[in-house]
Amino acid sequence: MRLIVRTLSELCITVGALIVLFVAYVLFWTGVRADGAMNDQIDRLHRQWSTGSVPAAAATAPADPGAVPPPPAPYHYGEPFAIMYIPRLGSTWDKPVLEGTGRDVLAKGLGHYGGTARLGQVGNFAVAGHRRTYGDPLKDFPRLRPGDAVVLTDGTTWFTYRIDKGPYKTVPTDIGVIDPVPRKSGYARPGRYLTLTTCDPEWGHSHRLIVWGHLDSTQAVESGEPGALRR
Repeated sequence: MRLIVRTLSELCITVGALIVLFVAYVLFWTGVRADGAMNDQIDRLHRQWSTGSVPAAAATAPADPGAVPPPPAPYHYGEPFAIMYIPRLGSTWDKPVLEGTGRDVLAKGLGHYGGTARLGQVGNFAVAGHRRTYGDPLKDFPRLRPGDAVVLTDGTTWFTYRIDKGPYKTVPTDIGVIDPVPRKSGYARPGRYLTLTTCDPEWGHSHRLIVWGHLDSTQAVESGEPGALRR
């Protein structure tokens, strides 16, 4: 009997160790693949931009206040259209932004919520990303603070947003956080806003962490990097 118990105990330990090694391998491998996929998307954008294949720039305020600008062409699901930089998360932190928030999209970078504003437009430019797995793009999300810069480029323009509030914790069903004037953000009127979302806790998804920001400045890419990236 003692031999049977010892044999079963050793078997359980072996199986447990194999499970731990398998999980560690899967997490490591998804990270390696995601890092490669994100780098591929960034390289793809740089190639497009170097050949002049750049989507139409996001609409800015029309010269004539009474004029109604034509609606911009929609982003295409799963396609990259911008690169995001967050200096607070490191001088080498850069991630591609793709259209959509499906699992297939978030495995290759950050995802733009369909139906929210385009980059730089009036409304709420809302973006989601994994906190853990798939390269851990937003692992350090809780470090973000009001005043931090979030810089994006679409190949023609630099857009510098400044965080105003967050991280704010809520539940996944609280979709008002990505409204054109996001609820609980403190904004009271239409503007050019940014919302970033990720999962909480770090290895779970029962809640969401949110930060909100406003468009602080824009400049042409040809004029050089914005100041927020040179600090």
